[in-house]
Amino acid sequence: MPKKIVVTGFQPSGSLHIGNYLGAFKQAIELQKKPYKRFYFIADYHSLTQRYDAKQKAKDIFNLAVDALALGIDPKKSTVFIQSQINEHANLAWILNTITPIGELERMVEYKEKISQGQTPNAGLFDYPALMAADILIYDADFVPVGDDQRQHLELTRTLARTFNSRFGKTLKEPVALYNATPRVMSLNNPTQKMSKSLPSGCLFLSDSPQEIKKKIMSATTDSHKEIGYDPKKRPAVSNLVGIYAGFSGMTTDAVVKKFKNTGYATFKIELATLISNSLAPFRKKRASLMKNKKFIMRVLSDGAKVASPVAKRKLAQIKRRVGLI
Repeated sequence: MPKKIVVTGFQPSGSLHIGNYLGAFKQAIELQKKPYKRFYFIADYHSLTQRYDAKQKAKDIFNLAVDALALGIDPKKSTVFIQSQINEHANLAWILNTITPIGELERMVEYKEKISQGQTPNAGLFDYPALMAADILIYDADFVPVGDDQRQHLELTRTLARTFNSRFGKTLKEPVALYNATPRVMSLNNPTQKMSKSLPSGCLFLSDSPQEIKKKIMSATTDSHKEIGYDPKKRPAVSNLVGIYAGFSGMTTDAVVKKFKNTGYATFKIELATLISNSLAPFRKKRASLMKNKKFIMRVLSDGAKVASPVAKRKLAQIKRRVGLI
């Protein structure tokens, strides 16, 4: 029986933070324990939708590959490659464009959020979901790990698969979402906003030293209550810290609250900072080693592309026949 297929991408947008780890990488790493076939790619095309420096972009792509392997993405268990090196992603995206209603793209919450935050709108940003759908459908994905901010995009992917199949015959598989149980990680000093490198004082980077981690955690916003609690709507600040503790420890948020019952914020923060520092220590050590071995990183990406390419080529050939291209 063929193995189920998992597909997910990671965008090279600069230094990774704990929100990236808990929101995407941790789940992808854990999925390597399952008997699935995995395609994990660096979504470099997606990252071009924002203004960037070309030289820095190349560094970001390489650094993301290093970070992914240092965190635990294993090229022996997963196919790791760069999106732009597989032309079929973009080719399929164009075909999907022809069946994607403008209204569906206009409803995308993430697009609206980025525009409201001051990002200049462009066709690539607007059409991002069609390329994301192509990334998934080109490999006949059964499962796609998604966070809260990607749910709408995956639903559009499923809709496009159904539309295509209805119009041209059953060709595309409707993927199923694997939702991440970890709460969304918010800014340490503004818990109403998602953790972001654009808000560095409230952002814990994976590259932060233990001293930097402790400093940021100890200065993180809490509230006026005397006890630790978890209620994201009424107590967003402390709930964010509880969620982070749960994510790194593997405990439920209820278990974290119970563990620190009758404990003050200072003690809780010290333990949280220690937990994060200890959890990231292996990453920092492995990353330092991998940064010295560029040939190995490039070989991993090249080998991954060699595995992904024939799979994508076969699928695109089938799709082109369906739509009448010769």
